[in-house]
Amino acid sequence: MADNVTTVADLREAMARFVADREWEKYHRPKNLAMSLAVEVAELVEHFQWLDHEQTDAALADPRVREQVEDEMADILAFLLSLTNAISSDLSTAFIRKLAKNEVKYPADQVRGDYRRPPRTDP
Repeated sequence: MADNVTTVADLREAMARFVADREWEKYHRPKNLAMSLAVEVAELVEHFQWLDHEQTDAALADPRVREQVEDEMADILAFLLSLTNAISSDLSTAFIRKLAKNEVKYPADQVRGDYRRPPRTDP
C-alpha cells in the first residue's frame, strides 16, 4: 500500500477495522484521541530533541533510527485517522480548506525564503 496508490479512505477503513476488531470504539473518543496524538507527537520529537541539522540527518541515515521515526509517524497518523473516523470528518476536504486559508495567510510572493509570517493587512 504505497502512498501513490492508497487513498485516505483506504487508510481510514483499515484503521476502523483495526479498532472494531478489538472493540475499542468506546475508548476512541475525540478527547482521548486528541490526547493520544499529543503523546505520539512528543514521542516523535524525542528522536530529534537536542540534535542539530547535521546530527538529525546522520540519525535518519541509520535504518534502525529511521524505522523508529517512521513508526512514530505511523502512530500519529493512526490516531489522526481514528479521530477523523470518530468525528465523521472528511480529512481531505479539511486539509484542502486549511491549505487555502494558509495560501492567504502566507502569500508565496511575501514569504518566499522567509519563515516569518507577513504583517497583517486587515483592520
